[in-house]
Amino acid sequence: MLLRYFNKTGIKRFISYRDELARNKQASPPREMLEDNNLTIQLDVDVEIELRDFSNRREAGEYLCEIVSKSGLERPESNVGLWSWLTLFFIDQVCPPDSKGNRTAYAFERLVPKVDDYQKFYRHLLLGPYLLVRAYENDISSILAVLCNPVYKPGEIVGQLASRKELFSNKSVLKLATCLYYDEEKGSFVRGAGSDKKGAPRRLAKVLNQLELTYYLHGMSDSEIGALLPKEFDRFKNRPDRSAA
Repeated sequence: MLLRYFNKTGIKRFISYRDELARNKQASPPREMLEDNNLTIQLDVDVEIELRDFSNRREAGEYLCEIVSKSGLERPESNVGLWSWLTLFFIDQVCPPDSKGNRTAYAFERLVPKVDDYQKFYRHLLLGPYLLVRAYENDISSILAVLCNPVYKPGEIVGQLASRKELFSNKSVLKLATCLYYDEEKGSFVRGAGSDKKGAPRRLAKVLNQLELTYYLHGMSDSEIGALLPKEFDRFKNRPDRSAA
């Protein structure tokens, strides 16, 4: 299929589907919209896009960067029609059906990007990974804590940091989160990273918010920020599989 993007009418129709899904978990995805000339706009160039099963957010972000870079669109990250179209195209990745065919209608901003809301645009299930991979393509390994989960399940770390642009756009903060909570050998989070106990991501976000009042975190390395964390984080900082942050 050729990559397209929804016009204003197409966006409204997609939003209607999302609302219907909230009422009826078995509502069939209106895939016919993807090539409807009344609802979509064709690109000036032909860009082939294929359905893929992404193992995690990193794979999704890398493929989306590859596809979107060919589109010729200016400021694609602000194109609501593009990301809504991509969401429908990859609907089985962002809203996978269970064994009974039920899909979860996630929060609005996870399926329809709020590109003008800096507290929410990173929450979109496809735009978020795309922005992260595009920004850190030369050092992906340092931010795997926000890219290792499935597309439809960003995880606690993303949930806690994504609402604060100052934190989520700070590479040192993302690198620190990876050092604390990501197990490179397992390719997933360490035990306890998804809890709300001491030293877990929820506490990290609160502590970083407090530190921002005193320190300019954007000018600090992950090690320097890590050194300011209270002792409750030591159980993650001093893990044997990684050096201390």
